[in-house]
Amino acid sequence: MDVSPVWLITGCSTGLGRALAEAVLARGDRAVVTARDAASVSDLADAHPETALAVPLDVTDPAQVASTVAAAQDRFGRIDVLVNNAGYGYRAAVEEGDDADVARLFATNVFGPVALMKAVLPGMRDRRSGAIVNISSIGARLCPPGSGYYSATKAALEGISGSAQKELAPLGISVTAVEPGAFRTDFAGRSLTQSAEPIADYAETAGQRRKEHDTVHGTQAGDPAKAARAIIAAVDAEQTPAFLLLGRDALAGYRAVAEAQAAEVTAWESVSGSTGFEG
Repeated sequence: MDVSPVWLITGCSTGLGRALAEAVLARGDRAVVTARDAASVSDLADAHPETALAVPLDVTDPAQVASTVAAAQDRFGRIDVLVNNAGYGYRAAVEEGDDADVARLFATNVFGPVALMKAVLPGMRDRRSGAIVNISSIGARLCPPGSGYYSATKAALEGISGSAQKELAPLGISVTAVEPGAFRTDFAGRSLTQSAEPIADYAETAGQRRKEHDTVHGTQAGDPAKAARAIIAAVDAEQTPAFLLLGRDALAGYRAVAEAQAAEVTAWESVSGSTGFEG
């Protein structure tokens, strides 16, 4: 009986998802590789016919979520590792955000991953083992102008991950929120969307980060293949981390935000502590 781990990875057509799928399969693990268009990941299954299964998956479609998990269980018998990687960026000043665009963003970046977690957890609980990896972003911490809605989706995913980690650790299941910095993927290219109607008053803040002004695409310092190896190492670790930063820029950004927040907490400490009943 094959005892190699079974991974279910979303968003495998390009970028980090593809790099992770390639790394997992190269080391002999089994993987269900997904994308909205299964043809974009069929080459992975063709190259690894015994260990890979390519499945179409739109994470916002409950029927496809259920059928993907069922297909994984039918083919491999279980799911050991779920990686919620599918997602995309959206840039707009908060005032500019279109309600329908924002709803789609949350459906993909938050509710889709939650649906997949809920779909795989019964099997993981039965076996008292498993790992869930939710791909967040350093944007959840930096909250750059123009990325309020995207940052909010990733902050929501991290909040869910943190609570789930505490709920599932006693059952032998790890949950890891991963915050990558800038990696050389399609995130700032094909995968990035933005508000249709910019407001001139935000030209010097949110406007500077619109796609037409973006100069970083294709030059990011992060290597997706190395990020994939880091995620595998975290999952394999005897003590899987609940939180993992990826990239020197993510490390620097995290520390800068933490230091600034700590300084503000100290500056307002007397006010913060003055709000209780006296006596």
